[in-house]
Amino acid sequence: MQQETIRYAVPDDAAALAALGAKTFQDTYAAFNTAENMAMHVAAAFSPESQRAEIEDPRGFVLVAQVLDLIGYSQVTHEIVPPAVGDVHALEIKRFYVDRAWHGLGVAQRLMTATFKAAAERGAATVWLSVWDQNPRAIAFYRKVGFADAGLVPFRLGAEVQNDFLMVKAL
Repeated sequence: MQQETIRYAVPDDAAALAALGAKTFQDTYAAFNTAENMAMHVAAAFSPESQRAEIEDPRGFVLVAQVLDLIGYSQVTHEIVPPAVGDVHALEIKRFYVDRAWHGLGVAQRLMTATFKAAAERGAATVWLSVWDQNPRAIAFYRKVGFADAGLVPFRLGAEVQNDFLMVKAL
């Protein structure tokens, strides 16, 4: 397989980013959640309009991994930081997804390294994320790249509230 290019997303990526986000979210969580809750979340989070707004948001950035099509992305933002993070200026890795066909090929590691570098270039000393407490593959990956557990936070998926692990990494 050809190695990916990692670059900043541009507004013209919004439709492809929405499709990739919806696909990877469905691939990861559909088997564990109701179709109604999944549909509500996907409609709210992964429209081309919402992706364009996130790409253009000056509080953060979106990186994409691309071969021919987009195969992964990270969305980083600065919003309200939970006190357990310990750094009010920390950036949140709000989304981090790699298409299932590319799992195990180093794409996630390279995309996360680029994400850390871009966050540090913006002056961040800390990054944080939340990950569903029932997603052992993602939890293991985040621990492998240096994130530490910092507690639990709620995550609303449609009409249901679930538990996410809060994880923090110093850059």
